[in-house]
Amino acid sequence: MPFLFIAMCSSVVSAQWFDPAKVNTKVMDIYLQGISKAQNSQYAESIKMVNDAVKLDPKFVDGYLSLAGIYANLKHYDTSVQLFEKALQLDSVYTRYYLLPYSISLAGMGKFSEALRAVTLFLTNPKLNEKSIKAGNFRKSCYEFAVDLAQKNIEKNYIFKPENLGNNINTTDLEYFPSLTIDGHKMIFTRRISGNEDFYESDLENNQWGKAMPLAGNINSPRFNEGAQNISQDGQWLLFTGCNFPEGLGSCDLYISRLTKQGWSEPENLGPHVNSEFWESSPSLSPDKKDLYFSSNVPGGFGGKDIWVCHRNANGWDEPRNLGASINTAGDESCPFIHADNQTLYFNSTGHQCYSDKPDLFVAKKLADNQWTVAENLGYPINTIDDEGSLIVAANGRTAYYASDRDDSKGGLDIYTFELREGVRPLKTLWVKGKVFDVKSKVGLPSSVELTDVVTKQTMSRLQTDEDGNYLVTLPVGKDYAFNVSHKGYLFFSENFDLSNKTSDSIYQVDIPLQPIEANARIVLKNVFFDTKKTILKSESITELDNVVRLMNDNPRLTIQISGFTDNIGKPADNLQLSVGRAVSVVNYLLGKSVKNGRLTFKGYGETHPVEDNKTEQGRAMNRRTELSVISN
Repeated sequence: MPFLFIAMCSSVVSAQWFDPAKVNTKVMDIYLQGISKAQNSQYAESIKMVNDAVKLDPKFVDGYLSLAGIYANLKHYDTSVQLFEKALQLDSVYTRYYLLPYSISLAGMGKFSEALRAVTLFLTNPKLNEKSIKAGNFRKSCYEFAVDLAQKNIEKNYIFKPENLGNNINTTDLEYFPSLTIDGHKMIFTRRISGNEDFYESDLENNQWGKAMPLAGNINSPRFNEGAQNISQDGQWLLFTGCNFPEGLGSCDLYISRLTKQGWSEPENLGPHVNSEFWESSPSLSPDKKDLYFSSNVPGGFGGKDIWVCHRNANGWDEPRNLGASINTAGDESCPFIHADNQTLYFNSTGHQCYSDKPDLFVAKKLADNQWTVAENLGYPINTIDDEGSLIVAANGRTAYYASDRDDSKGGLDIYTFELREGVRPLKTLWVKGKVFDVKSKVGLPSSVELTDVVTKQTMSRLQTDEDGNYLVTLPVGKDYAFNVSHKGYLFFSENFDLSNKTSDSIYQVDIPLQPIEANARIVLKNVFFDTKKTILKSESITELDNVVRLMNDNPRLTIQISGFTDNIGKPADNLQLSVGRAVSVVNYLLGKSVKNGRLTFKGYGETHPVEDNKTEQGRAMNRRTELSVISN
């Protein structure tokens, strides 16, 4: 917003009384000196001098208007509004041309209804030029949007109170782009010192962030700027933006560094499938490391900067795919952040309806078939008329972090935390980590891990363990999941996670032993389900049975037996018949998927061979099971 209001309109009606030409010469001299200070960003001196001019002439309308503009430029909107209103009270005719900046300061305070009334009055002035009319109508549409959104998203108990992370994180230099590991205990951010950007890290201990230190290793460079980074959820990869690097393909490219025993490795350019001769920035990696979201102005999008995604397969990153019209616009979309739930995307945009001409923060949810919900503005007071740059949200779905130059910053941009309002939160997310290993040798096995929503059958996450078999996977709470692990030459592992009533901020350690495919090896098909006393497969069983089909296709000489078991409730003969019927249903499904009959046998054992005591419900549930055993391979 401009702070200089000395350019006056020559055509004003006779009802006004203020005339700048009749201002005392001494008052005007002091005032003009103050304006000169403001033009040189010497705001404290400027405010003092203009105030001195107003003290000499308490009806000096231009003085109040200019002070209002200076305070608005400093984002002290409450003081700005008071000064505008003083000027408006002194001469409502002369100041009617300033109803537009007055409305902007009102909006800066979140008083959008009052701002709407002010700009509506401004637009009734018949002497406005085309540029002023256009500016007024734009602001009017912003205020109408703000008023309407507030009515639709009333959360009376929500308190927006950002807290500065303190001296261990923030300094008189600029700190921004915070990034967290899944457990929320490590933060990596960008710090700019004398124009050079480097990465720093801090660890959370006893709910306090430790003293931030430069990243160890070979990632920070004294010659080049590293910024807009994102650490992988397991803390092993760091994706970032490097501009004007010698090996760069465009002005800014995306790079990767890996954590080693010696610190962070030398950065590697992600290559031509990701980067182009244009501009790529602000990467965000999905929790399973399979999808890389970023902003780019490469042609082929909707205009300006768009958000794109690359998928990682066995051969590396594939070609970028535009996220589509639900996310991208003819304006600029940037700073994507995919939450640990792997479904909720936050980003900023100037193209969707905003509170001003500066970017606001938005959220969208992933749907099936790579589609997204329509972007939703996070609303005031998270979004304001000022620039909202980037946002990240911790795994708990509640704690958010962003950079801002608020009144209590140590110097310029600082990193803050606040509680996200409930209506725009992601799913609460916990995580499972562990090791996949050979059950006999105990040697770790690099394996694929897949997480599927039991009800919708949607694949929520698919990842690869490291070479030692270690993995970490995030699990949005409130759903049931089929957890499947496979490695060539081994029977797959499956587990059903009931997370409907689990809380977030929890770590589950699940070490997974895999059995080599050999005679007498067996596994329980834990995600095969039947209704009570029924033999018809429930739809939730399809994912598990398709894994059996895949196992049979990958091992064409494999023959197996499907065995059914029950608890001891009811008559033994009935239980035997029920177990046989359930085993037959599984075999029939496999036959329907073109598995040859000669490779399949079945048997029902009824209530015999229990694995737990039938005296408890938990024990009986364990005994009601379907097993796969290897006959030969």
